[in-house]
Amino acid sequence: MNTQEQARELAAQERQHDEHLKESMLNRAQAEVQNPDEGNLTQEQARELVAQERQHDEHVKESMLNRAKSK
Repeated sequence: MNTQEQARELAAQERQHDEHLKESMLNRAQAEVQNPDEGNLTQEQARELVAQERQHDEHVKESMLNRAKSK
């Protein structure tokens, strides 16, 4: 697999991750509307999801930089 193919694969994985994150946030927002008493838990979960997304983005960038350097 060449560098361009790897970059495409990483971009596809990142898009899938973003879609999953958006879907999870939407589902949790809908759950909060239906059960407003659980709002604090939902906010904490949203913060965790955002932190996970940042870590994933940093990992993808790091991987792409490392692969670019090794070529």
